[in-house]
Amino acid sequence: MPLDKVYDPSQIEEKWVRIWEETTPFSPNLESNDPSFSMVIPPPNVTGVLHLGHALNTTLQDILARYHRMKGFNVLWIPGTDHAGIATQNVVERELAKTGESRYGLGREAFIDRVWKWKQSSGGTIISQLKRLGASCDFSREQFTLDPALSAAVQEAFVRLYHEGLIYRAKRLINWCPQCQTALSDIEVEHEETQGKLYHIRYPLVNDPAQFLTVATTRPETMLADTAVAVHPDDPRFNRLIGQSVQLPLTTRTIPIVGDPILVDREFGTGAVKITPGHDFNDEKAGKRHKLPTISLFDPTGSVSSSVLIEAGVIEPVKATLSGVTVLEGRKQVVAALEERGLLVDVKDHLMAVGKCYRCKSVIEPFCSLQWFVKVNDQDNSLAGPAILAVREKKVRLIPESWEANYFGWMENIEDWCISRQIWWGHQIPAWYCVGRDKDQCLINCSKPIVSASAPLNCPACGSTDLRQDPDVLDTWFSSALWPFSTMGWPGNNGSDSLGKDKVTPPLLKKFYPTTTLISGFDILFFWVARMIMMGLHFTKAVPFQNVYIHALVRDAQGQKMSKSKGNVIDPIKIMGKYGTDALRFTLASMASPGRDVKLAEERIEGYRNFANKLWNAARFLEMLGNPENQGVNVLPHDVWIRMKLYETIEAVDAAMDRYRFDEAAEILYQFVWHTFCDWYLELSKVESRIETITAIFHDILCLLNPFMPFITQELLSSSEKIVFPKIDKAFVNDPDHIAIARSVDEKIIDTVSKIRNVRGEMNIASSEKVDLVIMTGDSDLPMALPYITRLARIGEVTTGENLTPPKHAAEVSTAWGTIYILLSPSHIQKEIDRVEKNLQKMKKETLSLENRLGTPDFKKAPPEVQEKTRLRYDELLQKGQEIEQQLLKLREWR
Repeated sequence: MPLDKVYDPSQIEEKWVRIWEETTPFSPNLESNDPSFSMVIPPPNVTGVLHLGHALNTTLQDILARYHRMKGFNVLWIPGTDHAGIATQNVVERELAKTGESRYGLGREAFIDRVWKWKQSSGGTIISQLKRLGASCDFSREQFTLDPALSAAVQEAFVRLYHEGLIYRAKRLINWCPQCQTALSDIEVEHEETQGKLYHIRYPLVNDPAQFLTVATTRPETMLADTAVAVHPDDPRFNRLIGQSVQLPLTTRTIPIVGDPILVDREFGTGAVKITPGHDFNDEKAGKRHKLPTISLFDPTGSVSSSVLIEAGVIEPVKATLSGVTVLEGRKQVVAALEERGLLVDVKDHLMAVGKCYRCKSVIEPFCSLQWFVKVNDQDNSLAGPAILAVREKKVRLIPESWEANYFGWMENIEDWCISRQIWWGHQIPAWYCVGRDKDQCLINCSKPIVSASAPLNCPACGSTDLRQDPDVLDTWFSSALWPFSTMGWPGNNGSDSLGKDKVTPPLLKKFYPTTTLISGFDILFFWVARMIMMGLHFTKAVPFQNVYIHALVRDAQGQKMSKSKGNVIDPIKIMGKYGTDALRFTLASMASPGRDVKLAEERIEGYRNFANKLWNAARFLEMLGNPENQGVNVLPHDVWIRMKLYETIEAVDAAMDRYRFDEAAEILYQFVWHTFCDWYLELSKVESRIETITAIFHDILCLLNPFMPFITQELLSSSEKIVFPKIDKAFVNDPDHIAIARSVDEKIIDTVSKIRNVRGEMNIASSEKVDLVIMTGDSDLPMALPYITRLARIGEVTTGENLTPPKHAAEVSTAWGTIYILLSPSHIQKEIDRVEKNLQKMKKETLSLENRLGTPDFKKAPPEVQEKTRLRYDELLQKGQEIEQQLLKLREWR
């Protein structure tokens, strides 16, 4: 069936997505002895829809998967989604709110059931969109982080870490969302630059109340929970006060003055800093260093706690005005009280970063509460240490390597990881508490949990069956940290953590783990990639992946981050519908330069849509070419040339892919297909052609492009054939005759045609008009080349010889043949005179401008390098002007 005249990507894409779904051609062969290549997809949130970050990440993964299949690898690429605890719970809660319902009204069990129903009806959007993007995952192995097998792996990991002393429960400062009523990980906090205030407050010295330490703070409302004031021990203004105390304003408490070179920046603010361990992470560390008490002023709703005001010794009537108010209202009341008592010295505008919940956008409050933590950097049993060593020893290779410094910097200063969340959707923590009434018999008491992968029947200490499971769920990142091996069946039948015990190692884990490559954005290098390395090494005794390719952000054409508020968001689904999926994929690949953000503009995507059209039209040309009469001719020069160029391209693409330079591979293919093959080879083939050669070259082009543009290439290839990476014929490439022929085509045909075309363009000679040539050469290759030159350069008569008299009325070009004269008619000459005169006028104008500048007194004050550069340019213009004047004289004589 002949190809349609116009390429319609939508129909072709829909067709191949359907075929791939029905035939599942991307499943690996577990019995194969071929080398393995494996990846796990960074699981998008089940609530998500495809955005450009997903599109870039998935496109690069798919290029690798298809490329390695073509190279003969047995490829496993596991897809899946993340349950996205807070995000999904918020979505369903908003749906409930529309009908006046709430999760509290439903109860935990009914609410979770409602979330599962939402997941079944709406949670598959992102997977269907990944299929539309052309992702060649093994979708028969699609995973979800709350699937039974993965949930069992999460329980196994938690229980082991707890009994190894690497998970503990403690009261500490965490990121708290007052609206969502849960702890958040650092990555779930979005920092927004905000115009705030810096308040300067007087703290009277206890020994001399007439003297003050002035403290600068952005949060005056938390001063009521201060437990010390810090100064730098080397600061001569204040170090004599270390060991003394100040009266904490608005309270009955006195607090010590301590020296702290870590917390205090002598150049910022007043040089004195309040320490509030219950409301600031840096202050919490300082509090531990100085053994200070912790006071938490707010309750979980973000309101001022009445009982804490009493504990903090807040005076009346301030206590009455603060009880139960919000953070912002509390700030107003405290500032007013300070001002009334003459303790507020100054208020200045101050730009600062405010942490907000990534879901509800509420301001995050550092909050001291009882949470579960993973001990990450313990001296005796460190999770971070082996993960640092794995990257340092290149067992895990970060690409580009420049990210190693960031990785080491973060990992060497890593804090224990808060893994508990006060929500309902997720992996409920496998810990139970005895709540039996006879507590005297229970040695565990209610504070010590019973940690087990399954619910215990009774309390091991007192025998009570009255047990309550911890209501918290695990941080989503905990389950996703196990993703590379939990998706492959870990821990196996008996939970062995050693990959060396084959009898319990799941087949996928045995064959495809460690995975080969992970592709990830830099923004989750620490929150996900580092945690996978730690967990992989701990539980499997192997790294989870050998290579991590880190891509940058996709921004708009001006380099700005895309956001709905700016109105600069590019929707990949709309783009795919407008320009075709292959065009979007090729654009993203071509712009994926390591360490550089992708600045995306629709014009670029449109350009690669034209590239797809070019490919389609080339296929139609071959289809119309049929079987030429000269099918039996000997080897043609341009056939040798194109094969040499093809083999160069294969080698270059292979090398680029080996270095994860998707951008280089895409550019190499673009240049070869558009310019070498379409612009030159197909044109050269119109002189003479062998259809089998053209077809073979085009077939290899489609194979090379397939990882980047799978839809159009699959359509143009035979649907039943296995696509393989083209091989290089070493004997052909190294044949001296072939090398000479290819060089001759490059230097004697293509270069000559290009130069003649340039002259035609400069002199505005119509493409339909033939020009005559005189070629001063005795080269024996000329008869071979002339048919190509005359057709491609639109040449009429050609005169050749070694000792010919140069024609008078001609433009000259220097080529590998020698000098070629392009004979000009009077009309040609007049056009050339007009062109040269126009250029001369522009040059004279610039020369006069420089001459005037050189003559001004101010010019002598300019830097020496500027003066030198200006004089050189002036001399250059004078020289060129004289040459053009001579050229004009000659042209006018011809006329």
